[in-house]
Amino acid sequence: MKITDIKFAMLKVPLVTPFKTALRSVSEIEDVIIIVETDTGQCGYGGAPATAAITGDTHGSIIEAIRVIMKPLLIGKEIANINELTEVVQASIVKNYSAKAALEIALYDLFAQLYNAPLYKILGGGEPTLSTDITISVDYIDKMVEDSKKAVEQGFETLKIKVGKDIGLDIERIKAIYAEVKDTALLRLDANQGWTAKEAVFALRNLEDAGVKLELVEQPVRADNLDGMKYITERVHTPVMADESTFGPKEVIDLIKIRAADIINIKLMKTGGISNAIKIADIASTYEVECMIGCMLESSVSVAAAAHFAVAKSNIVRKIDLDGPSLCQYDPVESNVIFNNSEITISDSPGLGIKKIDGLRML
Repeated sequence: MKITDIKFAMLKVPLVTPFKTALRSVSEIEDVIIIVETDTGQCGYGGAPATAAITGDTHGSIIEAIRVIMKPLLIGKEIANINELTEVVQASIVKNYSAKAALEIALYDLFAQLYNAPLYKILGGGEPTLSTDITISVDYIDKMVEDSKKAVEQGFETLKIKVGKDIGLDIERIKAIYAEVKDTALLRLDANQGWTAKEAVFALRNLEDAGVKLELVEQPVRADNLDGMKYITERVHTPVMADESTFGPKEVIDLIKIRAADIINIKLMKTGGISNAIKIADIASTYEVECMIGCMLESSVSVAAAAHFAVAKSNIVRKIDLDGPSLCQYDPVESNVIFNNSEITISDSPGLGIKKIDGLRML
């Protein structure tokens, strides 16, 4: 099976409610979809959103990095040589993580198709079921409490609460939500780099003293502030998770060595794809540091790949934050991954099992 062409498309999916964080507000998912064609007629699919504030990638940069730089290096190459292909992708251009991720997802999709197996089995196997949390966006306290109650009614047992805009109001938000759902759901906080280190310690100690039990707090300070992450980790009981502070394997090693966080959040759009995600999971396993699999605001094309990876690395990837498809009004992708509120299940069709994508606009 040889690569013959790489094509591009756009996919838009409206959200049920606007997605609000300390950094942005979004009303729809908009992904670049990558289609890798082969001489056997089989196609591999990948996708990536524009996350300029996090990875530096825009829709235009994703397309051009692949079309101009990566595509000429891959045409004619054998899908069977997956390690060679991923090395070519990773060495082709500096950064451009989401572009690399979208292309790698498509290549791994084809690699699994080549051996007529679902991707998770090719990556190591596992039990093909997951349970994800769901994000509660930053809003008025009453609205966040109501959204939390609705999520629990839909079967979600873990809620990821977005905070990081106003430290005093953030504390009140969490207390109000916890009072409503403490007996039915776990709470995770995501500050999206919105606090200072001292604010984070103040807020978390306040919540701990008030009896609020949190599963974790995600990226409370700026991504480059590892000293701040370490400062917080050493001073609170709540586990601290690094997200934007860790993109690739080397950054993970550095963070683990200085003990700046208790948990690592792996996102394919940050790691540049599945190959580096595997390395990070193996490093974390060596150091006995737990991982989460997360996603940006992405369609189910790329989130499906993350689900396959999570199943294969379930020995160390024990926390699941793959709620992108659950935040959408509908799922336009028919694949071997079924997103049903908190439940994610994977069937045994080859690769990602993508049969069709409704609303795809070819470029």
